[in-house]
Amino acid sequence: MKMNIKKIAILPLIAITGWAYASINRNGINATVSANQQINIEQKLVTNSQETPDLKFKDENGKTISLKSLKGKVVFINLWATWCPPCIHEMPSINELRKIFKDNKDVVFLMVDVDGKIEKSKEWMKSKKFDLPVYVPDGEIPRELFSGSIPTTIIVDKQNNIIARHVGGADYSSKEVVDLVTKLLKEK
Repeated sequence: MKMNIKKIAILPLIAITGWAYASINRNGINATVSANQQINIEQKLVTNSQETPDLKFKDENGKTISLKSLKGKVVFINLWATWCPPCIHEMPSINELRKIFKDNKDVVFLMVDVDGKIEKSKEWMKSKKFDLPVYVPDGEIPRELFSGSIPTTIIVDKQNNIIARHVGGADYSSKEVVDLVTKLLKEK
C-alpha cells in the first residue's frame, strides 16, 4: 500500500545553469537548451513504497548485473552517451563522487551507455582518466524511470527504493549529494 509521497528539494543540492538534456527518439537526437535555467533534483520520501523494478545491465565482459542483486547497497545509476554534451559536462563531478566513496563497497556506480556502445564508452572514460564502470542496458528500462532524455540519474537506497531521479546535467560532487549518499549508507 502506497502512502503519502512528499517531495523535498534537496538543492541547492544539484543546481546548474544554462545546461540542457538530450533526448533520443525514432527520428534521431533532439537537444534542448534552456539558458539560465536552474535544475533541481528532488528527493522523494515514500512510506511503504514499492521496490524499484529489477533493472538489468551488462558489463564489458557480458556479465549481467541486476538491481535486485544489489539490494543492501546504495546504487548510483547514470544513463548517458558519449555524444551528449550535458552528460560529458557532469561526468567529472560523478567521477569525483565515486572517488569520495571508492573505499566503500556499499556504494555501486553504474554508468549506463544508452547507445549500447560499451567499447566506445570505455575508451572515452579511459581517455578522460575517469574511474567509472561502464554498462549497457540488458533489457528495457521502464518509461517512468527513463523517458529517453539523457543524462538521467537515479539514486537507489539499500532497500531498492528510488530516492532521487534527475533528468539533465548536474553537479554530483556537491556537499548535498555527498551528504545524501552518506545518510543512505547509514540507513539499514
